[in-house]
Amino acid sequence: MIRMLLIGYCYGIRSERRLCEEVSLNLAYRWFCRLGIEDAVPDHSTFSKTRHGRFRDADILRKVFETTVRTCMDKGLVGGEGFATDASIIRADANRQNHIDGGDDHDWTGGAGGGRPSRAVSEYLKGLDREAAPPKEISLSDPASRLTAAVGRPAFFGWCTNYLIDVKHAVIMDVEATPALRTAEVNATKAMIDRVEHRFGAKPKRLIGDTAYGTAEMLAWMVEQKNIEPHVPVWDKGERADGTFSRSDFAFDAASNSYTCPGGKKLVQYRRNYEAARTGVDQDGQKRYRASQTDCGVCALKQRCCPGQLMRKVTRSVHEAARDVARAINANPEFQQSRRERKKVEMLFAHLKRILRLDRLRLRGPSGAHDEFTLAAAAQNLRKLAKLLVPPTPEMAAA
Repeated sequence: MIRMLLIGYCYGIRSERRLCEEVSLNLAYRWFCRLGIEDAVPDHSTFSKTRHGRFRDADILRKVFETTVRTCMDKGLVGGEGFATDASIIRADANRQNHIDGGDDHDWTGGAGGGRPSRAVSEYLKGLDREAAPPKEISLSDPASRLTAAVGRPAFFGWCTNYLIDVKHAVIMDVEATPALRTAEVNATKAMIDRVEHRFGAKPKRLIGDTAYGTAEMLAWMVEQKNIEPHVPVWDKGERADGTFSRSDFAFDAASNSYTCPGGKKLVQYRRNYEAARTGVDQDGQKRYRASQTDCGVCALKQRCCPGQLMRKVTRSVHEAARDVARAINANPEFQQSRRERKKVEMLFAHLKRILRLDRLRLRGPSGAHDEFTLAAAAQNLRKLAKLLVPPTPEMAAA
């Protein structure tokens, strides 16, 4: 049955009913599934029963995917020097019109049939965080999916598939299903890197990603905890485009813990001593430095510095050292090569949606998204193995 599912994902056969018909008629499919000409093909209904039972209880689909990764490593297709990560949004099996407001209570035991809640609803209620702010809209069919939208396009409920690939041959090292949230994407990358290191003993020297992974917390995790070079653009909101001085125009002195403005004045956190020592770190992990109102009031550069304020304020992250490491890497020529290599993971997402036809999920809930994304990643690794390791014969070239 797993071999049949792999055929379906390799060749974009999304319907399990049609998959059973294809395997019944195609001799090559029968050979791959180890079925004789007279052997019976499993009924399409058994896939759903087995998926919700033995497959998920043993997490066997994850084992199948990790077997493809191990095979790629044994065949020398994994370099292990550079990894790239990214996420792509896949439509959930949920209608935008069938939803409730996130702040309203809902009786999940009801519904069309008035019976027990569905598996997707049960998984949502089991993993619900009561302290977190609810989303604006909740789908009644797949509550764990999140409403998302691209610029200028209608909103839809979706899931994110997160890939961690090796840049040598674009082998998928790990895959993770998350709701369509930016914070979930970053946390998924951390989990995937830790899991690959634990399962396969592989840790990259550099990690390639887009600006979503350039937050101060993520950069500090890569530099200080994992000793990984962050080939990631820094998420920096300190630069200004209105002609006034940006944060980079102020020089920081670690010895005195102060900034010096272009006019030569000091910006400090506190201008008096407190009995109890203060860390000076806000809840958002920022340190705030302020100039003197007297200095700013008579400064000739005030219109270029803080025209609408009494004094200039500058913030500094507690993880600024890690951000400086990323900025130094961004200025190197190797970073431009990493930007080109990041396209490999985007090509995998394009292949996933256009060739494997996984532009919309058929299964619901976190476990359904996990099953579909894991099998699709395993199919992509198998296609990679067949392409790079099987030499083309004259008959194949003629075909």
